[in-house]
Amino acid sequence: MNTFICVTCGTQFSPSNEPPDGCPICLDERQYVGDGGQQWTKMAELRSEHRNRVEEQESGLFGIGTEPSFAIGQRALLVGGLLWDCLTLLDDETATAVEQRGGIDMIAISHPHYYSTMVEWAERFDAQVLLHEADRDWIMRPSERIELWTGERRRLTEDLELIRLGGHFEGGTVCLWSSGADGRGALLAGDIVQVVSDRAWVSFMYSYPNLIPLPAREIERMRRILETHEFDRVYGAWWDRVIAEDAKAKVLRSADRYLAAINGR
Repeated sequence: MNTFICVTCGTQFSPSNEPPDGCPICLDERQYVGDGGQQWTKMAELRSEHRNRVEEQESGLFGIGTEPSFAIGQRALLVGGLLWDCLTLLDDETATAVEQRGGIDMIAISHPHYYSTMVEWAERFDAQVLLHEADRDWIMRPSERIELWTGERRRLTEDLELIRLGGHFEGGTVCLWSSGADGRGALLAGDIVQVVSDRAWVSFMYSYPNLIPLPAREIERMRRILETHEFDRVYGAWWDRVIAEDAKAKVLRSADRYLAAINGR
């Protein structure tokens, strides 16, 4: 049997003889099915056409991204035995590079668009996958390696903590790395907090590809949570989406700008 992979979002499904009828993640209004209709691939095909680049982002933090870009195109982050977010391609070269940088004990993912081949990564590294229970319905390949956590915060290590921020998805999660940015704190945000082209700002959306905004009350709630945490840097979901300094002030003022716009002020 094959583990089919959605070409549009990169999610891997449970083993089957035939491709699924469709990808629920892409059929949801937060994502989309491409103009060519639902398309599938397999890991072997992906390995023949793509490779992963592993690059240091700052001391102790490494990015992993696929070239040429595949599906949504996010890059994952590796820090202190944690793989933050995930990407679809996994090959021997990548596994060796990851092991040389300390390996993976845990995988935590911001939201279902980046679930990708999380089970395959977990099996390769004998790791645990941590997902917020609010997003359990979006798991397309169940596994005993997946642990659903509840509540608003989950401490992983002395300097890594998961925070349920919501927004894009009910279980939308960010990771606070308190040792990041030379001890000033770094927020690993995926696109729950979306670093935009102007690095002085971020944004928040229900759907990015379909440009569906979040309601004011949700932005207000997210802002209150972010205000209680200390961080000076934000790592978004792509290589170049990084706010290098003064990130907390920029995130909070971005929330204020969003609220002013959506409230017509």
